[in-house]
Amino acid sequence: MAASTDNATATTSDASSTLSAASVAGGPQIQYSMVLEHLVGEKRQVKDLNPTVMGGLPVPPKSDEQKMIERGMESCAFKSLLACVGGFVLGGAFGVFTAGIDTNVGFDPKDPLRTPTAREVLKDMGQRGMSYAKNFAIVGAMFSVLSVS
Repeated sequence: MAASTDNATATTSDASSTLSAASVAGGPQIQYSMVLEHLVGEKRQVKDLNPTVMGGLPVPPKSDEQKMIERGMESCAFKSLLACVGGFVLGGAFGVFTAGIDTNVGFDPKDPLRTPTAREVLKDMGQRGMSYAKNFAIVGAMFSVLSVS
């Protein structure tokens, strides 16, 4: 009986020394599989991403008309049309601006000494503006179609 009591005492002292070594070495052992289950596994809690819960401003729900307009504005055709029209306007403005800076606007290469009239200068500026506008519209539409698709 005394031998069995000494044996039980030795086993208890071994277990307590193992526990004390684990607590000294860094606390209780962490099982990474349990942590992963809570972070990405089936035990993960689904969080409500409502802006009012997260501290954002409350937004009323969108009506069907607002959703329809939003879908229309996010469509490829609308974005392409907007890029085409915007490119046409910006290209026209850029063309007129560069024609105003160019010193050869309105000059006739056959008669370089003749001073051009205002009508000839404006006609040349309009032609350059229209050329730039068409090119910018085509580039804008192509870029928009390719980036949205």
